[in-house]
Amino acid sequence: MATAQLNGITIGYDDTHGETGTPNTPNPPNTRPHPLVLVHGHPFDRSMWAPQRTELAATHRVITPDLRGYGESTVVPGTTGFATFAEDIAALMDHLGIREFALGGLSMGGQIVMECYRLFPERITGLLLADTFPAAESPDGKVARNSSADRLLAEGMKGYADEVRDKMVAPYNTEASAYVHRMMLAAPPEGAAAALRGRAERPDYRDLLTRVDVPSLVVVGRDDAFTPVSDAEAMHAALPDSALHVIESAAHMPNLERPDEFNAAVRAWLARIS
Repeated sequence: MATAQLNGITIGYDDTHGETGTPNTPNPPNTRPHPLVLVHGHPFDRSMWAPQRTELAATHRVITPDLRGYGESTVVPGTTGFATFAEDIAALMDHLGIREFALGGLSMGGQIVMECYRLFPERITGLLLADTFPAAESPDGKVARNSSADRLLAEGMKGYADEVRDKMVAPYNTEASAYVHRMMLAAPPEGAAAALRGRAERPDYRDLLTRVDVPSLVVVGRDDAFTPVSDAEAMHAALPDSALHVIESAAHMPNLERPDEFNAAVRAWLARIS
C-alpha cells in the first residue's frame, strides 16, 4: 500500500505488477501492456479489488486507489462531485508517471469511469463498466440520495449496511457477503455522504457512450437488483466496440462473488486492448 499527497488531500492506493506482484515500482516499459486502474464503488474501498489485483498483476500493472472519503484517503465533508473524483485519478496517474491506462469501475466507480472518459478520453485505452448505469439521477433519485446522505451522517453506516447487504451480494454467496458487510461498516459516514450528494448531481453519460472509441467491457451479475441486466444490455448496445458478460449466481459484486469468471472476462477484454 502507498499514499500520495495530491489535490490537497492524501490518496491511498495499491500499485502492483510483475510476476511476483512487486508494488510501487517504475512504470513498465512501453512493450508492456497499459496499466489497469480499477475504481471502487460506494460505500467500499480499494480492497474490493483484491481478487483482481492478485490474478491480473502477473501480466498487468494494476492500480487501485481509494476514492477521497473512503479507505486511506482523506475524508472531505460536504459534496464530492464526480469531476473531483476523476481529477484525483488523473493526478494519481501523473504522480505515477502514467500517461495512458485501461480504466474500470463498479457501480458508482463505473460512473466515475464514465466521467473520466468525459474529461480526458485521450488517456484511456479501454473501459470496463461493471454493474453500473449511465443515466443521470431522476428528481426522486436526487431526493433519495440526499436523504441517504443525511441518514449516514445522523446514524452511521450500520443501518444502511444491514439493509443493502443482500442486494450488494446475493445471500447465497456467504463469504463475499460477510466481507462486503465489513467493508461497508468501515466506510467513513462523512465521505460516503459527500459521495452520495455528488452522485445525485452527476451528468447523463448515455450520449457519451455512443462516442467511446476504445474497446469496452460491460459486466453484470445476473441477480443484480441495483443495476439489472437490461441496463447492461443498453450500455452494450450504445458502445461502438463492446463485449457483454453476464455472470450467473452473482448480484451487484460479481468481482467478489464469482472472481474467477469476472477475471476471465477482464483478461479477454485486456487482450483486445493489447
